[in-house]
Amino acid sequence: MDHRIALPEWHTLARLDDASLPLLDTALLIAHDEYPDLDPGLYDAQVRAHAAGMRAEIDAIEHPAVKMQAINRHLFGELGYAGDHDQYYDPRNSYINEVFERRRGNPISLAMVQMEVARRLGVPLDGVSFPGHFLVRLPVDDGVLVMDPFNRGRPLDVDELRQRARPHLGGDAPDDEALSQILNPASHRAILVRVLRNLHGVYGDAGDWERATRCADRVLKLSPNDPDALRDRGLGYLHIGHASGARADLAQYLQRNPHARDAMKVRMRLVELGGGGRVN
Repeated sequence: MDHRIALPEWHTLARLDDASLPLLDTALLIAHDEYPDLDPGLYDAQVRAHAAGMRAEIDAIEHPAVKMQAINRHLFGELGYAGDHDQYYDPRNSYINEVFERRRGNPISLAMVQMEVARRLGVPLDGVSFPGHFLVRLPVDDGVLVMDPFNRGRPLDVDELRQRARPHLGGDAPDDEALSQILNPASHRAILVRVLRNLHGVYGDAGDWERATRCADRVLKLSPNDPDALRDRGLGYLHIGHASGARADLAQYLQRNPHARDAMKVRMRLVELGGGGRVN
């Protein structure tokens, strides 16, 4: 059977609002950069099959939290999805096609699998851009159920959430209001940008500047006004020898962010490029 479906095009994504931006299809578009022969319909079919395999069970359960327990049991127990604790920074953990193939991933890629399957079963699961590891959340009667997709969908209580957030907040645990803000649902755009930032970090640390630059460019396709991505693409261009591109991006970054913490370092890079570090 031919599973092929059309993926969105990069140049169209900035015009879509967050609600219209397709999560799975855009994640597959990110993967298509690295795997140009992938068949996106094959992975859509896998999500449909995962959901179909437990639909009768889920439909027979009334409470959303219990539905989610059954979904997690099926995904992580029966199908074998798991967090890649041994090779966390393997780029394959960020490419959704590899996650479906290997049944291994990082927190955000496993969350996307959870979300896609749960939503097709009528369970409104959202992502959470939690500091550190990405999480998922489900509305329940008395608030939200927060789960860790990297650890088989394990529920997290308020005390553990505060402790997890503490190292990323200067050592202070968030109060109720701050924690509530942190736990707001992440938009599809925010999720996909975080996937690309993860890949940018992995490739940059490995000195693979062509791929790192591509990731920064893709962030700008999703979010054209993202200043960090503009700087990262400019620095990437510098590494791969595209001087005019580096000059244009870094100058624009300084124009938009003249008081950025790294403004002096960026100006020095512009001086090296013969741009004088001036911003008009």
